Amino acid sequence: MSLTVSRLERPALGPISLSVAAGACLAVRGPSGAGKSLLMRAIADLDPATGRVELDGRSRESWFAPDWRRQVAYVPAEAGWWAPVVGEHFLSDNGDTPDLLQAVGLAGDTLDWPVERLSSGESQRLALIRALVRKPKFLLLDEPTSALDNDATIRIERLLHRQMAQGLGLVLVTHSAEQEHRLATATLELEDGKMKQ
Repeated sequence: MSLTVSRLERPALGPISLSVAAGACLAVRGPSGAGKSLLMRAIADLDPATGRVELDGRSRESWFAPDWRRQVAYVPAEAGWWAPVVGEHFLSDNGDTPDLLQAVGLAGDTLDWPVERLSSGESQRLALIRALVRKPKFLLLDEPTSALDNDATIRIERLLHRQMAQGLGLVLVTHSAEQEHRLATATLELEDGKMKQ
């Protein structure tokens, strides 16, 4: 299983080519404005782009868009919430949710909370869990611990390591060299929307 991107381009980005295997983590780094989030959105098919994106050799164009985004899930740095209660954003029949909440240090009743109660860090952790319960093949993580303290960050990284050991692939945008060192198996550097040689 692999996620392969070939000559992906959109305004202010590209061409970008990359490949990530199941269980691997590609860190994407670069200064602010380098195009990291644009790349993630283009892979997730949230913004128009040219080029080829494949999951295990199957072109993105052959997928129904919601199915693609379920298999290649994008988790932005600031999550969107569209219903008033946290649990309304989660699959009701997923038995993994309590274990995942515990893994990231959240209480079992968190799903009953109103969204407006969430701190930035709670929102960030819940957005990750919301993606994981759908069992994607690859996660596109845009600064997944930017709102977290060190202890919460380590919890997230431990969870991601466990998920990678089970075959989950990651594309990780991070400004932290330490996080890159702890999680990444390869690195892609962007500058002005281009791959830095």
